[in-house]
Amino acid sequence: MSNERQVYLLDPGQLPPETIAVTFAKTSRSPQSFKEIAAELTEEKSSQFHEKWVVNYGHSSVAEHAVLHIAVENISRLAVEALESNRLASYTEKSSRYQTWGPLDFHIPQELKDHPLEEIYTQTCQKLFEAYHLALDVLSPAAKSMFPQQPEETPAAWDRRLRTNMVDVARYLLPAASLANVGVTINARALEHALRKMISSPLQEVRQIAEEMKDAALKEVPTLVKYIESLPHLQKAYQMLPAFCPPQSTDNGQEQDWLRLVDWDPSAEERILAAALYRFSGVSYTQAQDTIIKLSPAQKREMADLLLGNLRRHDIPLRELEFTNFTFDLVLDQGAYFELKRHRMMSQTPQSLTTHLGYAVPRMVTQAGFEQPFCEAMHTAQQAYERLVDVSPCVAAYVVPNAFNRRVLIHTNLRSAYHLINLRAAENAHFAIRRAAQRIAEELRSHLPLFAQSLSPNPAESWQSLQEQFFTRVR
Repeated sequence: MSNERQVYLLDPGQLPPETIAVTFAKTSRSPQSFKEIAAELTEEKSSQFHEKWVVNYGHSSVAEHAVLHIAVENISRLAVEALESNRLASYTEKSSRYQTWGPLDFHIPQELKDHPLEEIYTQTCQKLFEAYHLALDVLSPAAKSMFPQQPEETPAAWDRRLRTNMVDVARYLLPAASLANVGVTINARALEHALRKMISSPLQEVRQIAEEMKDAALKEVPTLVKYIESLPHLQKAYQMLPAFCPPQSTDNGQEQDWLRLVDWDPSAEERILAAALYRFSGVSYTQAQDTIIKLSPAQKREMADLLLGNLRRHDIPLRELEFTNFTFDLVLDQGAYFELKRHRMMSQTPQSLTTHLGYAVPRMVTQAGFEQPFCEAMHTAQQAYERLVDVSPCVAAYVVPNAFNRRVLIHTNLRSAYHLINLRAAENAHFAIRRAAQRIAEELRSHLPLFAQSLSPNPAESWQSLQEQFFTRVR
């Protein structure tokens, strides 16, 4: 066998995913090249290998080499949440910022088929979509006032910018039932875990999507996903954990701040700097900590600048920023949450989507004279939700528009938080997630003064200025 270095692709157009997975798996015990291993395999031999080693012996990491690209179309945004709740996959979905919805682009759940409340559900969705399209028609004057044409900006470019900002606001009326398409790239091991969770969902739509995704995947990986079944512990959690909850507060949570840093490490900066010193030296971690403690404030700041102060726009910070964590209890509107959820490297625990925490009113809606019909649409959705809860709280969530607030607990390290802040506080981000990103940055700056300068995106604006500029009310 030649010792010459080679780098090449195993073509998924010529080799099935399961065969590629076996080819990579066999290199641990075979001296042959990958091409030679692949040439000896058939789909039958690959299936037998997976049956023996992955299914029977539990060597699940082999399945990670079988990668699938699954197109999932016309599912509700509520189902999109369930699909995208898996960390180890890649997703691209229909954007509510850059596309618009037709008047009938919403899901009707099977749980309501021939149910007395089916008509209430359908009428509510129709009213929300009517208000959505009306908003797109009436927001133009307010948009022109809030976003005047810039010098050297062509009329066509200005028109596109106005359209984007109007869609940004109109999306607040879209319910969770709105249909979307999602492109999924995922390996067979992660897919198996994802489908098990989805099959255990209390929503029939999510369970059906899981079965359809399994059927589609079986054509490419006939062995690796064929034994998927529900997760009894997850189903019991859905059924029994709510019984331990206290009664729902009647104050809509308005006595509390909308974002609170509920847990952090007071020695966070020292931990990060010690981890960085540990990486680039030969000392133990304890010795590194002792060294950091003895440094002067100027020396610590110099180290902090080396970690975050010199990064270019698309540079990724060192992993040593992961050696401390922060936990935030956050309330934000559903539209903003849909962007937050894409940051899957952080731990996120969202509460169910309800109408209990109030709703946001964008300032453009008020300036356009559209606040009354906007609030009427929210009231209609709230009334429908309260009636549908008797069928199922999960089903009731379908009629909740993006304007309503939702609570989510996020647990993140500084590296992940830095990525969130820089991406979501950018000028081209939606104003709702910009507000949240700026508030997170403010909290972190107060606890990480050494890194404060690197955690100051768009210094000219703050979460308060964004709230004043873009919202009439947020709860």
